[in-house]
Amino acid sequence: MMALMTSEVQGFWDGQAASFDEEPDHGLLDPEVRAAWSGVLLPAMPPVPARVVDLGCGTGSVALLLAQAGYDVHGVDLSGRMVAAARAKLAGAGLAVGVRQGDAASPPFAPASFDVAFARHVLWALPRPGAALARWAGLLRPGDRLVLVEGLWTTGAGMGAADCRGLVEEHFDDVAVHPLVDPRLWGGPTSDERYLLTGSAR
Repeated sequence: MMALMTSEVQGFWDGQAASFDEEPDHGLLDPEVRAAWSGVLLPAMPPVPARVVDLGCGTGSVALLLAQAGYDVHGVDLSGRMVAAARAKLAGAGLAVGVRQGDAASPPFAPASFDVAFARHVLWALPRPGAALARWAGLLRPGDRLVLVEGLWTTGAGMGAADCRGLVEEHFDDVAVHPLVDPRLWGGPTSDERYLLTGSAR
């Protein structure tokens, strides 16, 4: 889908911001969908109040979920309109979560400054996913955690679990893949490949 992280890509996601939360798994507005994602993501995280970077945070739905669970969350997204929507959502919930505009492939954070690097439906769209994973690993200390949600969709977009695992294993240890087959996560049944992947920084 994306060849370069350019102004055209930023413009595309700016154009998606207003309607982004209409997808059940984007907005997490349905209590059942939100509960399903809590049941997947919270067990994958270390104990609170771990410091989490949400890479490509979009409108901040997962950042909100994690912050309300007690995590110290910081988000970054290429789209200025996504960032504005995330800031408004988090402020409306009374949460002081830092969200800044920037490239998720090269996030503007100091090395070894997080306990968790989290990204959902981001890695597949990056022009150099291996380089991004190396940068994400640098945000962590040895033993800290990578948590990814990815998929290979019926449209042909995405990244299969085997390919994703191979890339991640170049930079992380203890890599595990967990299929995400619960229809409550997506607001209904799916027929494609969707998964959670975790790893430990070296």
